[in-house]
Amino acid sequence: MSNQASDLNFQDILSDWGGQSSFQELNWVGTFDDYLKLVKEKPHITRNAFQRMYDMVLEYGTEEYIDCKKKIIRYKFFDDAENGGQDAVFGLDISLMKLVNVLRSAALGYGTEKRVILLHGPVGSAKSTICRRLKKGVEHYSKTDQGAMYTFDWVDPDGVLDGLLGKETKIFPSPMHEEPLLLVPHELRAKVAESVNKGNKSEFRVKIEGELSPPSRFIFKHLMEIYGGDLNKVLSHVRVKRLVLSEADRVGIGTFQPKDEKNQDSTELTGDINYRKIAEYGSESDPRAFNFDGEFNVANRGMIEFVEVLKLDVAFLYDLLGASQEHLVKPKKFAQTYIDEVIIGHTNEPEYRRLQNNEFMEALRDRTVKIDIPYITKLGEEIRIYERDFNKKRIRGVSIAPHTTEVAAMWAILTRLEKPKKANLTRLQKMKLYNGKTLPNYTEDNIKELRKETVREGLDGISPRYIQDKISNALIHAQQNRGSVNPFMVLNELEAGLKHHSLLSNDDMRSEYRELIDIVRKEYEEIIKSEVQRAISADEGSLSRLCSNYIDNVKAYTQKEKVRNPFTGQDEEPNERLMRSIEEKIDIPESRKDDFRREIMNYIGALSLEGKSFDYRMNERLHKALELKLFEDQKDSIKLTSLVTSEADKATQEKIDIVKARLIKDFGYDEISATDVLQYVASIFARGDVKESH
Repeated sequence: MSNQASDLNFQDILSDWGGQSSFQELNWVGTFDDYLKLVKEKPHITRNAFQRMYDMVLEYGTEEYIDCKKKIIRYKFFDDAENGGQDAVFGLDISLMKLVNVLRSAALGYGTEKRVILLHGPVGSAKSTICRRLKKGVEHYSKTDQGAMYTFDWVDPDGVLDGLLGKETKIFPSPMHEEPLLLVPHELRAKVAESVNKGNKSEFRVKIEGELSPPSRFIFKHLMEIYGGDLNKVLSHVRVKRLVLSEADRVGIGTFQPKDEKNQDSTELTGDINYRKIAEYGSESDPRAFNFDGEFNVANRGMIEFVEVLKLDVAFLYDLLGASQEHLVKPKKFAQTYIDEVIIGHTNEPEYRRLQNNEFMEALRDRTVKIDIPYITKLGEEIRIYERDFNKKRIRGVSIAPHTTEVAAMWAILTRLEKPKKANLTRLQKMKLYNGKTLPNYTEDNIKELRKETVREGLDGISPRYIQDKISNALIHAQQNRGSVNPFMVLNELEAGLKHHSLLSNDDMRSEYRELIDIVRKEYEEIIKSEVQRAISADEGSLSRLCSNYIDNVKAYTQKEKVRNPFTGQDEEPNERLMRSIEEKIDIPESRKDDFRREIMNYIGALSLEGKSFDYRMNERLHKALELKLFEDQKDSIKLTSLVTSEADKATQEKIDIVKARLIKDFGYDEISATDVLQYVASIFARGDVKESH
């Protein structure tokens, strides 16, 4: 052990790591002239905050898909792949597309860079997650080559400035992490920009916009006096360095959360006087004696998030207006200070309604771009939220039955959907349509109409947090008791919690949500009955024989021929009873049987011309009909109902074990959940409550 320990040294670790060069790049230091050369090579390093954020989102790539004839762009940035999807945003592609369009407009300077981006929606709709993803994103992006950015320090290595940077101070960092090009005087900015852009092959053109912060302005002015206007000597006291944004270090990323009115102080946004430094500099109006550490100051070059922005005191809102429209903030006793940052706030509905009804807030309304972040209304996307938190990798020691998160998500979606105006359409059917399932007589145009006729769909209903809490409760109970959790247990938790749900305002709503739980419970029963039926009738050989028999009879029927009986060798009329027993399983009426049979034969004929053989799996409806027919024929021989009384003989038990094995192999059950489902479905069979078709 001691020899191994003595062989280990930090240099070896660094060599194996291979990230040393990256570490050195993040700590790059150079002169102002070095920086100008960098700008010439990579003009994009001077981008403003909006341009940087927009490019960052695009860097991760996009996917396009069509939803109800509308092209949707999905931005992979919001998948949060680098953090294992921890802050992934599901089911909000349209809202995120609107957000990125705002960033694009701002990056191009079309006006939205002078607005507060306001994410608006119900509680738990992922507003904070989107902000957190953007903050982590810009932090990570600043460490990459593509997202590299720079700032500067004032330096006096030889101590020749007689305390200009502070008593015994040799390095005075730019307090707001400013862009080094802001050091170029206004008279020279056009010339410098022209020189840098000359021969520039990239689409990005360097512009020098903005002002130095008061301390940098103060130091620059005094250095110009000391050196008689010799700009080269002034800039010799500038050391440019790589800037890495960090929320933890309060560099380039700020977060502001309102407190109660007595404790609110606008200096939290714009900084405050450092009284200890007044003795050193002699005046409280000396910018070096001021802490530029308000959230607006520290967020310069990056972004600031306002949590529950509309709860801000009016005094704060004035700061917000100036920061968004003019990109200026007003620190106490100083001139307005330039900032370059993306301002994103989020709020819930009651606060936003208050804003709309308050005439004094008109200026803020005029300076906000509102983006609705509703609840998810697609079942598949809602399921992904819960599967991220409740899966076999994260939850150990507990058996989670299939469909557990699905039924919870189903109920959540139903609470958010408005009742369809079409009398023959249920809320459950509407949910299935939204999730991409086809229903007879409903086209994509019909689905578009369904969405258009809603007023508040996705803005009301149950939040994912409530669902997560109740699934957690069910898991805790399962760990303490039988070690298994199933959909019924979760539905019971969801229903029990409604009594004390703080956001449900009246008993009518509670009653409606309970009814929806009953609907989901019945839908789950249909799902598991169907799965058990399919597991019972999953004998490939029997299905093939039944299909072959059906096709022989249909062929004879359509061609007005007879069928050879394999046992008697006699030619007989087509077996109408057999054909109808299969067709009825998928609701083919007597009047439509001829059309269906011709359709099957035409399909088989077309395959034959291509040199292909017909397989029952090729036709989903026929496959389902055959499974249901086989199930009907076999259910009595399997005697599943014996599970209820625990009186299965050896032969029956063997058949039950085969069905259980199929549930485990084909449907994702484990031993506990497969046994539970079989027993529950058996109890339904015992009541004679089996639907033959769905």
